[in-house]
Amino acid sequence: MRHRLLLSLCLSFAFLSAPIQAIAAPGDVVAKFPSPSRRPTGLVFDGKSLWTADRTSGLLYELNPADGKVIRTLTAPSPYIEGLAFAEGCLWAMDPEARRIYRLNPTTGITENDFPVKLSDPQGLAFDGKFLWVADAQKGLLDQISTEDGTRINRLVAPSGGSYGLTFDGAYLWVADRLDDKLYMVEPKTGDVIVTLDSPGKFPRGLAFDGKHLWNVDYQSNTLYKLVRDDDTKFVRTDGKKQRLEFVQRVRNYGPGLMTSADIHLAIPRNLPCQQLLAAPRFAPTPTDVLTDQWGQETAHYRFRDVAPGEEIETSMVVDAELFTVRYFLFPEKAGTLGDIPEEIKNRYLDDGSKFWVDDPFMRKTAKQVVGNEQNCYWIARKLLDHVSSQIKYNLDGVWDIAPTVLKQGHGSCSEYSFVYIALCRAAGLPARYVGSVVVRDDDASTDAVYHRWPEVYLPHYGWVPIDPSSGRGIFKKPVDKANVIGYRKNKYLITTIGGGGSSSLRWEYNADASWQYKGPCNVESKRYGEWEPLEVKEQPKKE
Repeated sequence: MRHRLLLSLCLSFAFLSAPIQAIAAPGDVVAKFPSPSRRPTGLVFDGKSLWTADRTSGLLYELNPADGKVIRTLTAPSPYIEGLAFAEGCLWAMDPEARRIYRLNPTTGITENDFPVKLSDPQGLAFDGKFLWVADAQKGLLDQISTEDGTRINRLVAPSGGSYGLTFDGAYLWVADRLDDKLYMVEPKTGDVIVTLDSPGKFPRGLAFDGKHLWNVDYQSNTLYKLVRDDDTKFVRTDGKKQRLEFVQRVRNYGPGLMTSADIHLAIPRNLPCQQLLAAPRFAPTPTDVLTDQWGQETAHYRFRDVAPGEEIETSMVVDAELFTVRYFLFPEKAGTLGDIPEEIKNRYLDDGSKFWVDDPFMRKTAKQVVGNEQNCYWIARKLLDHVSSQIKYNLDGVWDIAPTVLKQGHGSCSEYSFVYIALCRAAGLPARYVGSVVVRDDDASTDAVYHRWPEVYLPHYGWVPIDPSSGRGIFKKPVDKANVIGYRKNKYLITTIGGGGSSSLRWEYNADASWQYKGPCNVESKRYGEWEPLEVKEQPKKE
């Protein structure tokens, strides 16, 4: 009875700590107006009014941003305008068919200059305060060009394959992708995708920034949307699905000797941004007790005595939970510096460990070379992610090597990726830890016997943020692929374990751990697996 009461008390506390969801978030629509034309494309804000272009009317429309009403129209310098920018007191318009950019005086309506665009499928137009930007939708490129004659200044790889709208917010370039239905915030020097928003419509075209809000015009819905850029919301969670996990840990003694004792620990999950427990986990048999390790991780602990040859012991945990897709909105300027990290976090999560080897000269030297003098916590995490993902290839061989060995040999499992990344972060002064999970594999009714572990880093203002260098086996074909492993988790993971290193109960394992002692020769086998089933089964449409 004591053990059951203790378990109940430990679990009941977890249900009091569910995250509170903000009402609004970046990407939310705060106003929308019908487009003044049937084929809206380009969009720009001139400091007072919005301007939009139409693909077929040959007109440019000046709009009141308060109500979307047309103030006036101008005859476009070319019939198929699909990109607009405002620079040097003039409107800049681009015709992708003629492959030319025009400088138009909005007062007189006179075209004062034009020059060619050297791209196969030019789309979108933006001004960054000095240069223009234009996208090549066909080749997935972003070109920075001069306003004098279109000379290329710089070239970046676009976030994904369908860039159709561009704007600049004073620090970052925003890209509307019509294939992904996303709006991407891009660092204009490196091309790194930092923030991802869902587009409000199915064919996002022109983008504009009015100093506070983003604007997007959608080609399919013929609608102009005013969007939240940043309202200090740290994350949103969506696509909740209710799942049941039965997690089983078995230990069999094949003998011929006697297993004198066996200890099994099942990691107890808690409420997190990515998951909400629907009931207290149920255990069979009743645990011997509930333990808490030095990282605050609870485990249901079992102690077995005198397991005879041929005997198998089995423990199980059933968890009902709603799993969410979680996306963090990480603005680097808000992430703080190393000096902003609380001392209690540093004291716990900068320590060394037997798998990390933080103080190894090779790890210290590598961290210094990669990070340099960077103090911003976001960019430290990002630089180290770039390095680890470029130096290690995914390989699952059933054994774990220490972080320096993994980094030198250039391959490792998800756990080994985590060891390397955490060690480098700690060597650079950035607190890091790991989480371990059971994974819904493809179908909601599925079996997982592989599991997944990834790191989290501590960013001031945001707290603990997931970064998964081994996601997709560490292969990032497009800039957006790398962005999706930073502050983003799909609704297929139940996190059971949070740890900063070796655990007093789980050792270096996650989800569960089993250990045993025996007398004489013994062949002992340990197996664990997770069985998933959906709690809400959606009916399939009937076939005619």
